[in-house]
Parts: sequence; structure tokens; C-alpha cells
Amino acid sequence: MSKPGVASLHEALQKSFQGLENNQKIWTSLLAECVPLLESLGNLAEQSKALSNVQLSITPLRVFPDLEDRLRFKLQEAMDTVLVKLNEKMSSFQSVRDAITNHVSGVVQLYEQLTDSLDLNCVTERSATAPSIADMMEWLQDAGRHYQRQFMKRKLLLQTLRPDDLTLMESAPGRWKSLASQSAEDNITDAFFKVSFFMES
Repeated sequence: MSKPGVASLHEALQKSFQGLENNQKIWTSLLAECVPLLESLGNLAEQSKALSNVQLSITPLRVFPDLEDRLRFKLQEAMDTVLVKLNEKMSSFQSVRDAITNHVSGVVQLYEQLTDSLDLNCVTERSATAPSIADMMEWLQDAGRHYQRQFMKRKLLLQTLRPDDLTLMESAPGRWKSLASQSAEDNITDAFFKVSFFMES
């Protein structure tokens, strides 16, 4: 491969890993922001269940005939508010996913444009400070697939939540947490470590 070709691919890879690192931080921050919202949803569902199991008509609160309806309305309203906030977070997750996808596809497109001048040695060659172009492209594509999967799973989970299905709402925090893929995140962190010298060069 010509030297300019190698240089432009290296530059694109550096930009993509920088973009991936920045977006990973935003993603992690969004996940942290969702935890209290999901816990709130679980608590509200629990309160709604408790309300259904209590006969207010045989308690001292029976002097407030419309109390149960009012409480149910308040709980429903609170759940709707939390669901709206979670859907807003999903829009942010989608923006991060799209940004990562764009970084990855940009590198792949450049690579394809340079295919005719590619020399197998140039693509697979590693140095003391830089992994091979092939390795770095593979790590980027793996990261892109990971965030695409994570986005789809979390989006589907939120789409299944309905205020009339309290059991689903109650289990939402645990199910959200179980979607995390620590091994994939570890692989991305490992890739950042492997490209750290390359990023500084």
C-alpha cells in the first residue's frame, strides 16, 4: 500500500477510536441516569399492586370515598412521566449508537476505496506502537455491533413496558441490568488499551 494510503487509514482509525471512546463515556453516563428512573418505575408498580391489595373501604380511610381512584390516578401519572423520561433517554442512546456506526462505516468505506492499492503485509503488519490495520478495524466493527445490539435490546425492553402490566414494570430494573454485556465492554476497554500508544503517535 502506498504510504499516503497507510497514513490516511491510520488517521481515520485514530479519529474513529477517539469518537468511540467519547461516545462510550456518554453511553455509560446515560446508563447510570436510567438506573434511578427504572428503580422509580419498579417502586411505583409495587405501590400500585399494594393499592390493589388493600380494601380502603374497610379502613379508617373509607371517609374519603374517591381516595383510591385519586391515588391510582397519581401513580399512573407518575409512571407515565417516568416512561416519557426513559424514552427520551432512548433517543440519546440512539444518537450515540448512530455516531459509533458512522465512525465505523467511515473507516470501512475508506478501506474499501483503498482496496486496489492494499498490500496484505501493510494491513496485517504490527509495530511496537500500533496494532495492525486489520486488527483495529475488527475491534471497531465489534464495538459497533455491541452498541447496536445493546440499543436494540434496551429499546425492546422499554417497548414492552405498559402501566397496566405491573409485574413487567416491577421487574424492569432487574431486566435492564441483566442486559449488560460485561465481556463485550471488557473487550472494548482492552482494545483501547492496545491502541493507546497508536492514539498518541
